[in-house]
Amino acid sequence: MKLLIAADMEGISGVVAWDHVSAKHPEYTRFRKMMTADVNAAIEGALKAGADEILVADGHGSGNNILIEDLNPVASLHSGNAAPFAMVQGVGSDVDAAMFIGYHARVGSTPAVLDHTWSSRVVANVWLNGKIIGETGLNAAVCAHYGVPVIMVSGDQTLASEVNKTIPGVETAIVKIATSHQSAQCYSLKESRGRIREASERAVQRLKKGEGPKPYQISKPITVTVELKTSGMVDGSSLIPNVKRLDARRVEFECTDMLHAYHAFRSLVGMTF
Repeated sequence: MKLLIAADMEGISGVVAWDHVSAKHPEYTRFRKMMTADVNAAIEGALKAGADEILVADGHGSGNNILIEDLNPVASLHSGNAAPFAMVQGVGSDVDAAMFIGYHARVGSTPAVLDHTWSSRVVANVWLNGKIIGETGLNAAVCAHYGVPVIMVSGDQTLASEVNKTIPGVETAIVKIATSHQSAQCYSLKESRGRIREASERAVQRLKKGEGPKPYQISKPITVTVELKTSGMVDGSSLIPNVKRLDARRVEFECTDMLHAYHAFRSLVGMTF
């Protein structure tokens, strides 16, 4: 059984501030270790339940956060942020299931630690076929293109609520209770890692029994609507071929499938920086 563990940082154990996840801040060094340990807990649970091949995708910022020297040696690690599938690099038809570790709620959620969708500076909201969606949904839909279900996620309680509405039956490991955008009641590291390990083990056990969640399929063609932070950003992005401006801050475009939608969305946001 081959698993993809896609890791972000804002939903990692103990993280409550942007300083914790910014490579330019001294606190970041501590939280790289926290991120690596959360991923290791997911690996341990998956291995205990019978997984035999694990690929970890480092999906936060530069993609160079997880400490490979501390990562469980059973797993291989994809680093760097310019890969074709970004946060879920490594997904494909040979992958049996995915787990999302350290994820966060979509922009506008509350209370939610460091809620945003893809870019806190550029993106105000995203919709797929008229349904508002966050990074969890975007990445789960890419996985579903290959028939890969997301079977487990970790983060705060608001992320858990969001993903349960999007992917019914997913296992969740709540590692902190958000009280605002930059505050939370954080469980002890022993407790949070135990929750991740147990949820990972349950998820793989259910997958083996055929009881896990289904891939998060988006009907085709896919209409992507993006609300940007300023009207000036739309002035430029609306010049992209096949991108239609809806109003001061929203654009829309249609795609043949989820891979097309994902790449087009990433390109639009990248050109807006």
